[in-house]
Amino acid sequence: MLLLGKYEVLGEIGSGSMGTVLHARDTILDREIALKQMRRGPGEDPQIRERFLREARVCASLQHP
Repeated sequence: MLLLGKYEVLGEIGSGSMGTVLHARDTILDREIALKQMRRGPGEDPQIRERFLREARVCASLQHP
């Protein structure tokens, strides 16, 4: 079992150019989530980081019952 902060990683959903999407469980709220982890490495592009953060802000603003 891999822990990333308060998240318990259950598996990998997929990966792409910006990072990897993980199936995880929030151990505090006891709910399953999709957790996107940004790819890091040499020559990391600051524009990709900004795009990743913009996407995260948009996703955080969504609400669904």
